[in-house]
Amino acid sequence: MRVFTAALATETNTFSPICIDRRAFEASLYAPPGQHPATPTLCTAPLTVGRRVAAERGWTLIEGTAAWADPAGLLNREAYESLRDEILDQLRAALPVDAIVMGLHGAMVADGTEDTEGDLLARMRDLVGPGVPIFAELDPHSHLTAKRVTAATALVFFKEFPHTDFVDRAEDLWRIAVDTLEGRVDPVMSVFDCRMIDVYPTSREPMRGIVDGLMRREQADADILSLSIVHGFMAGDVPEMGTKVLAVTNARPDKGAAMAREIGLELFARRGTFIMPQIGPDEAVAEALAAPRGPVVIADVWDNPGGGTAGDATVLLATLLAQGARDAVIGTIWDPMAVQICMAAGEGASIPLRFGAKSAPGTGQPIDARVEIVRLVRDAHMRFGDSAVPFGDAAHIRFDGLDVILNSTRAQGFDPSLFTALGIDPLAKKILVVKSTNHFHAAFSPIAAAILYCSAGTPYPNNPAETAYRRAPRTLWPMVPAPHGASIP
Repeated sequence: MRVFTAALATETNTFSPICIDRRAFEASLYAPPGQHPATPTLCTAPLTVGRRVAAERGWTLIEGTAAWADPAGLLNREAYESLRDEILDQLRAALPVDAIVMGLHGAMVADGTEDTEGDLLARMRDLVGPGVPIFAELDPHSHLTAKRVTAATALVFFKEFPHTDFVDRAEDLWRIAVDTLEGRVDPVMSVFDCRMIDVYPTSREPMRGIVDGLMRREQADADILSLSIVHGFMAGDVPEMGTKVLAVTNARPDKGAAMAREIGLELFARRGTFIMPQIGPDEAVAEALAAPRGPVVIADVWDNPGGGTAGDATVLLATLLAQGARDAVIGTIWDPMAVQICMAAGEGASIPLRFGAKSAPGTGQPIDARVEIVRLVRDAHMRFGDSAVPFGDAAHIRFDGLDVILNSTRAQGFDPSLFTALGIDPLAKKILVVKSTNHFHAAFSPIAAAILYCSAGTPYPNNPAETAYRRAPRTLWPMVPAPHGASIP
């Protein structure tokens, strides 16, 4: 068997002011054929898992380019089209192939192309014809469009949020691909539109139990090849935005449709109960200061670069200063210019510095302080499961009893190695502030005395009922109370 694999992924917050071009991929991950490292990045696990599967079966794996950019705003037209065409040219040169296995995200939007994943998959389908199966793994914070379902043979989405299972789901995808190529299964996809948009952390109920139920169904029923809940991405203003359920069955579309509907209506019945309870910055800082021991983790949930924001909000930092907090660390504030100034000054220098709150309204005010430059690190990385996540050149600064990490490549806080990379012991701090919605939870919960979810400022459009959508459907809950009709509770 000859199987082509590649990856092209980013998550587009269409409300974000941080437009990106090809340099954003080069800063995060750009790996031409054969140059992808042994460990996967979030959306490239199909490639690394594929290496092992192909080696075990004696198949030929033809690797195309793998490219990932950290979430941001609209993708430059030339950047998308050049990366897309690069991968398509590689596929064309590899023909004939027996299958395609892709790593995608599902919420990428480019100037001129709203449904980039649908565009790429459809062009691949045109190249290989109707008889060659196409498989892809995607992030659940995405848009499941009709064009993607038409072009692909089977799609598998991460089940967990935080996304700790991207390698496991790549294994699932390859299992379906192998069984298809060896004639044991005939995958068909069934989709149910929940007609809602919400946030679904699997680190808490009720989503934890729902996802566990999906996995029990997969294990108990041979007809079910995969079940996915596509959360949707509320910061993506596109026509097919919203939560959907996808069932992949072995030639049982009727059964898949019934099961997807059952799961989807269960989600709808519990709408509004999934998201983590949040408190304001004043309450969060006061509660953290009053805690008997640390570290207390405060998650700055809506200034999350993983959702496409800049990650430069200073609202929580200003609150810490106003309440006289000490022994706290902020990880991170994105400010490439401030990092450059610190790099020029050098470790140990004491300099006046203005940083933060440059990207957009609702992010607070820039901070002016005389800071000590404690440590400087070129090309800093943190862990996220099996991945190494870059956050660029970084500076650890200290002032007024507080520590702040400034970074030059936007990245949310995934793991305590974010702090240790800059010489900070997170266990020795009373308060750890991370800019993340929930991906931090898996790695920080084992060390945290408490976790507080904080809504600070408005860098992210987090209330769909009030968001000024131009392209997304206005027929979803919570924009309307009963999108399924009065008969559905």
